[in-house]
Amino acid sequence: MRTWTAPELPELPGTPPPLRLHDSSTGELVQHDRSDLRMWICGITPYDSTHFGHANTYVAFDTLSRVWLDGGRELATASNVTDIDDPLFERAEETGQNWYELAQSQTQLFREDMEALRVLPPDTWTSITEILDPLEELIRKMEKDDTAYRVPAEDGTEFIYADISKDPKLAQAPIFEQMDLVATFDERGGDSTRPGKRNRLDPQLWKGVVGGNYRPNAGEPGDWRPGWHIQCALMALHNLGVVDVHAGGKDLIFPHHEMSEHHMREMTKGDAEVRIHAHAAMVSYQGEKMSKSLGNLVFVSSLRHEGIDPNVIRLAILAHHYRVDWEYHDDVLRVASDRLDAWRDGLNAPVSENSDDHAEEFLARLREVLANDLNTPDALELVDAYLNGREAWASENEKTQARNALDALLGIKV
Repeated sequence: MRTWTAPELPELPGTPPPLRLHDSSTGELVQHDRSDLRMWICGITPYDSTHFGHANTYVAFDTLSRVWLDGGRELATASNVTDIDDPLFERAEETGQNWYELAQSQTQLFREDMEALRVLPPDTWTSITEILDPLEELIRKMEKDDTAYRVPAEDGTEFIYADISKDPKLAQAPIFEQMDLVATFDERGGDSTRPGKRNRLDPQLWKGVVGGNYRPNAGEPGDWRPGWHIQCALMALHNLGVVDVHAGGKDLIFPHHEMSEHHMREMTKGDAEVRIHAHAAMVSYQGEKMSKSLGNLVFVSSLRHEGIDPNVIRLAILAHHYRVDWEYHDDVLRVASDRLDAWRDGLNAPVSENSDDHAEEFLARLREVLANDLNTPDALELVDAYLNGREAWASENEKTQARNALDALLGIKV
């Protein structure tokens, strides 16, 4: 798929410290010491435009990308668009639209939002409609290997499920010890009670299959679809080979990410081991997590059309640590706007030979806090201390380096 225009990243002098990220599965900080990093970022289901919860996730992992690219380290990223899914079909039916046209229009709006927020596009961006043939081929192979099986549906079609019983690593990480897996599975789209399943947590690979036809021509679009977890697994392995960081919102930890990793292990005979599980927090509004089912959404596109500077939207997100849940309210934009104005005032201060040059010290401290699990709130406070109320700069070079640091590491173009 076509992505969006990538912002140019200024080069910064010096060498950044090693990156340490919190691993959701273990609760520990993991230092990534290699010179390359490969990250899978779970993408959108395009039946509505980008809300603040989406933006929170993509700005968080865009920050990770920027921190990693600083110093010339190698980065490969991949993501997806789930343009075949039940919620998409349901929204298309509700609104009287063609499901594919709805997906295309919302994907384009997402592109525009990401470009406005200066999010780096993934190196590869794949939609489900682009991989139906290799996906079907994979599942046919799984049936032959008896790692997948069929269950009759009431309408005469069949479901295909993956058999998880031979995977001793599934849901064994510490994070799952206190989790009610069956309840969480069902809350997030699973069907643990369907008669005929071998195991209650077996995930769907395909539904609406009629004999050897995985995409019955006579059926309505909502009557069939490939499974969600297997799609991401196939694309992640195909586009990255190795997944160092498995990234997305924390509501994807189970079952989506855990089941995707199960599929990756099955496809590679156990060789596909994710190094770091990184998950962004949830954003709430009016006391509830932002979700399309509740309708309590604040859309990035709506804010942009109201004239809100995308820098303000990005700063509002960066003011919260990516792993800490927070609630959106109008004041977060006001605070971010005031902060941006103060930074601009500081950067517009004149050059004076009597001023001291703290460029090297500032950049070193900014890199340090960001390398420590993307601590953007502390990073913004560092910038506040460096810019706010500034009366003069030691040189144009110091001023330029400050602008470049905000641009390259925080994605803020001032």
